[in-house]
Amino acid sequence: MNADYELGKQVHEHLKIRGVETPVISDALAAKDTKKIAAIEKNMKNIMEVLGLDLSDDSLIETPKRVAKMYVNELFKGLNYENFPKCTVVENKMKYDEMVVERCTIKSVCEHHLVYFGTAHNSDRLGCYVAYMPKDKVLGLSKINRIVDFFSRRPQIQERLTEQIAETLKFILQTDDVAVMVRSQHFCVLTRGVEDADSYCITSFVSGRFKEEPGIKAEFMSIANRR
Repeated sequence: MNADYELGKQVHEHLKIRGVETPVISDALAAKDTKKIAAIEKNMKNIMEVLGLDLSDDSLIETPKRVAKMYVNELFKGLNYENFPKCTVVENKMKYDEMVVERCTIKSVCEHHLVYFGTAHNSDRLGCYVAYMPKDKVLGLSKINRIVDFFSRRPQIQERLTEQIAETLKFILQTDDVAVMVRSQHFCVLTRGVEDADSYCITSFVSGRFKEEPGIKAEFMSIANRR
């Protein structure tokens, strides 16, 4: 994936100003990935041993390292803005001024229990709907998916994730006319606590014309709620 660290740093500062950045420890975040993997591997080994698992078994011996690599390189790679996707915008030469809507898959991890939330079964209802009304700039559709994926790849709460996606698009496209709806299933609800296998959570963010003009908001909500 092509990355744009400079754009990522600008987005990071914008989210901090807006008060929706993920709480992080900057010094720890700046450490090399190899150092993070080594530290996580050591601590994961301790956790597994406390649970009573025999790490000399050939099925378990590599698990601490596998988990460490998964956390740093996959599940939580969105904490590192060096991985922020390249999002080149182009001039809206065709003067397109109608709604653009993209439905994206959500794959994230709840920061309260570190278990999965996102698109699971019943996937025609679940996912992230992102919309904007173009002004001077348009953004390639795949870039919207990559932005959603980037902010999903970190410990999250759904409310913050929704706002991070929306604020990032507002910043990149230089428009307030943005709307985001996330509908996802949380495995911390499905597998523990209340253990409700059929529930899902809906969060939304609307601004600009989506907030000010009821007809535009209704059109977006109709698309996002359509099976």
